[in-house]
Amino acid sequence: MEKASAGHLGDKVRSDCFIEIEKKTKGGIEISLESKVAALYRDAILFQAEEILDFFEIKNAAVTIKDYGALPFTLAARMEMAIKRLFPEIKKEFLIPFNKKKLKGTSKDRLRRSRLYLPGNEPKFFVNAGLHSPDGIILDLEDSVSPNEKDSAQLIVRNALRTVDFYGCERMVRINQLPKGLDDLKYIIPNGVDVILVPKVETAEQIRSVENEINCIKEEYKIKTDIYLMPIIESALGVENAFQIASSSDLVCSLAIGLEDFTADLGIERTKTGTESFSMRCRIVNAAKAAKVQAIDTVFSDISDMDGLRDSVLEAKHLGFEGKGCIHPRQIPVINEAFQPTKDEITKAEKIVTAYNEALAKGSGVVALGSKMIDAPVVARALKVINMVKSGDKK
Repeated sequence: MEKASAGHLGDKVRSDCFIEIEKKTKGGIEISLESKVAALYRDAILFQAEEILDFFEIKNAAVTIKDYGALPFTLAARMEMAIKRLFPEIKKEFLIPFNKKKLKGTSKDRLRRSRLYLPGNEPKFFVNAGLHSPDGIILDLEDSVSPNEKDSAQLIVRNALRTVDFYGCERMVRINQLPKGLDDLKYIIPNGVDVILVPKVETAEQIRSVENEINCIKEEYKIKTDIYLMPIIESALGVENAFQIASSSDLVCSLAIGLEDFTADLGIERTKTGTESFSMRCRIVNAAKAAKVQAIDTVFSDISDMDGLRDSVLEAKHLGFEGKGCIHPRQIPVINEAFQPTKDEITKAEKIVTAYNEALAKGSGVVALGSKMIDAPVVARALKVINMVKSGDKK
């Protein structure tokens, strides 16, 4: 008999499930359920499974469910995936209702000090991720997902976007490398995403192709909110074209770098000190600033070295970066704090803005702080410091 499955099995699995569906020619639906929360949720699990089978018009099948505390959005995605693997001709989607209270949208210049990567096929990480207060949460469809689970991750991420409360964090998705990543968009654009991370970008045309696909999907679903783009530069060619990429679309909000792939492309080893990528990082910052978008630094891969992380963030800040990737929640407070202005920076900025406002009130075109003249770029930088403090206080 033909059968298909989806999900995870094993003693260490949590907040997930495994579903196997076997075709039958008669006998109706038979469901076998094993669940560690059966005493509380057996009826709810069976009801949802039957609802999904009915939606996809499955009349005869033997269904095995091994549940490890999966939430409804996970169970629905795993069930849908098993059905579509068994019946690949099925195209329609089982969409669970939106949790509309979590949909707040975003802005191009939003604070993006920290962004936490979560593997797209591991729903156990999703539900509590926002409690760690990163500025953004990245549901990853690319490197953290094995090739044979890409289809499953699309459904898990789609359902998570529709239902999970990320507690005000910006909702990001890293799609796969183009052209495959274009297929990912139909699962995420209609479902409340804020920012699309585009990996391994090397040309401006790649970003424009993503923008065009997003616009087509937005038109189909009558979506009015802006969805922003964060290209990730990960190769020598990408560095050479960084400014063209950063300025390729008004929807580009940030330009990020990925040093693992970049150093591999150069055939060199990545080190903690980062001397081998210093010139590349400077060029990325310059390209981003020239295009008037944020410059976002790469991840720091040693999750046990908090001192090294802090040093890395401070170096990035001094180079002009405004944010950094995270691969573990413990990195978030260090990154957020290190990117915030220091007390001395805040005090100086406040004095500059006060002097500027006093000069305007007097009708004077000359602004001075003590014996130093203050020009427009200095005032703009001071205002940015104050705005960062205000944005950070809201988190």
